[in-house]
Amino acid sequence: MTHAFTEFDRLLANGDVDAVTIASPIGLHYQQGKQALEAGKHIHFNKTMTTTVAEADELIELASSTGLKIVASPGEVLRPQVQAVRRAIAEGCIGIPTWAIAGASFGTYHLDEKERQSDNPAMNIDPFWYFRKPGGGPLYDMTVYALHGMTTVLGPAQAVTAISGVRIPERKFDGKSVPTDADDNTGILLDYGGGMFAVAYGAAAGSVNYWFSGTYLGTEGQIVGFDLNGEPLDYPEKHLADEAGGGVQGAQVTLPHVVGPHRDLEEAHVYEDIMQLVDWVRDDKPSPVTAEHARHVIEIIEAAYTASESGQTQQLKTAF
Repeated sequence: MTHAFTEFDRLLANGDVDAVTIASPIGLHYQQGKQALEAGKHIHFNKTMTTTVAEADELIELASSTGLKIVASPGEVLRPQVQAVRRAIAEGCIGIPTWAIAGASFGTYHLDEKERQSDNPAMNIDPFWYFRKPGGGPLYDMTVYALHGMTTVLGPAQAVTAISGVRIPERKFDGKSVPTDADDNTGILLDYGGGMFAVAYGAAAGSVNYWFSGTYLGTEGQIVGFDLNGEPLDYPEKHLADEAGGGVQGAQVTLPHVVGPHRDLEEAHVYEDIMQLVDWVRDDKPSPVTAEHARHVIEIIEAAYTASESGQTQQLKTAF
């Protein structure tokens, strides 16, 4: 590694840096992203790009006006399994779609991550930001995957209503405790028009879906995860997933840049999204992992909190 920086401003001031990947706590993404764009850098955002639509609008407009590119994780649209689900529904394999459900739960995932388990407490990375505003809570951190997958399959939603609150009021780690400031238990009802609805959840604990995949139900069948009526969906890259043992690893190795030693990366999907930006910058090959898609998911999350606080359904304005 030729250069290393301990200050973000110094990194941005380096003329050799063409692009940055932002993987800081979610509440910092907007300000750091704005700084990077103003410094003339292309950006990959780890999920979630921002916490509000207004922030996303500003970054998208700034990038567009300066000829810079944004790739915003998570790139669920890249997964051949997700595209297989989309095609199956479009081809009528479950008849008329009636409803869908997808989501994720916090549990103790971030408290139990291996980078926080050192015998030396001073070496353990503090996880408390995951439970604080802005940017904390399971919607921005985990449900964002499910929402990107669901909106890839079903398209943009039209309206949102929700119930949201704090279910576990205090979290403990390394002998310390912190109040749960960000909502940790949210149920979202998405209106897709014509009587079609979907449920998305970001729960304090408990899940009804495998991983972040969805369940899609219709008049003639159902897709659960990546299985159509109990049988695995077929797609060109399926042999790669099968060779990797299926599951989460199988979903990683089918991504286009995840080859060779990159298959051993712990979160190879992030590497894939970074490479989407690299290809776009180097080869002028636009990525389907767009800031506009990320903005729509951000609007769903923001609207869910607003709907819960106000008791009123929120009409969505963005699309992708």
